[in-house]
Amino acid sequence: MSQSNALDQLKQFTTVVADTGDFESIRAYEPQDATTNPTLIFKAVQQAEYKPLLEKAIADNRSTSLSGSTLHRKVIDDLLIAFGREILSIVPGRVSTEVDARLSFNVEATVEKARYLIGLYEKLGTPRERVLIKIASTWEGAQAAAICQKEGINCNLTLLFSLPQAIACADAGVRLISPFVGRIYDYYKAKTGKEYVGAEDPGVESVQKIFTYYKKFGYQTQVMGASFRNTSQIRELAGCDLLTIAPELLKELKDSTDSVTRKLDASAAAADSVEKIAMDEKTFRWMLNEDAMATDKLAEGIRKFAVDIVQLEQIIAKSF
Repeated sequence: MSQSNALDQLKQFTTVVADTGDFESIRAYEPQDATTNPTLIFKAVQQAEYKPLLEKAIADNRSTSLSGSTLHRKVIDDLLIAFGREILSIVPGRVSTEVDARLSFNVEATVEKARYLIGLYEKLGTPRERVLIKIASTWEGAQAAAICQKEGINCNLTLLFSLPQAIACADAGVRLISPFVGRIYDYYKAKTGKEYVGAEDPGVESVQKIFTYYKKFGYQTQVMGASFRNTSQIRELAGCDLLTIAPELLKELKDSTDSVTRKLDASAAAADSVEKIAMDEKTFRWMLNEDAMATDKLAEGIRKFAVDIVQLEQIIAKSF
């Protein structure tokens, strides 16, 4: 009997999520869920096959009384929902839709935007259970997510690089977190010049530590490894609750018949010696400050997502 491909093997241990705004890639790899972000949407609308979604979002807002940046943000929100609903017509599970990164330090505005996005989905007949609102893993992001979760708005806390971020999110009761494996790897590779492979990869180690902490202390928040640079990182995290993977790495896994074995096991976490940390705002800010990588990467990630939102607004502005 022939060995099943690595992607199918991985799906036995982990829920596979497509990290893309490209519908055809999602169809090809049959993930359970899909995630998007401002960068992916910005790239997608520059492709001919996705321009109609942008054109429709613009056309639907031509007669509105809104103007300027308020109008541009409204078009972007409509565009995000259009992408999300297209994705949900392909995947059986959920889609993640991101709050504007410029709201990352504003609890009230983040909650308001999350309510608005969920409201748009529901108005079009999409139940909120099929949507995750993506919010940056700042202290304010975690507090906003806590409010959202109490209202039945499930959240995906993204741009997560450290244990204090993960603990704050779990204490907030968020549905899932997205620790960024590849960006942690990038940081340490640039610092040391070392090519990290397999279990010694610092991005992999970070997710393993978070996974163990969550399972040992019984948190219901799911861990979804994200931002992968190679399939070695993915294989080392087989058994993680979810993994969100870009199309080129999904293809590499599908084309491989190498064996995939479970590396993360919730039942093994109980025996780990990790101690529980009481997390409050002061502790969070100090622990994050002490982690230069997490501090740098969180700030950089927010800035990059904000830049892509601004570029999208500029494209939209030219149409009015």
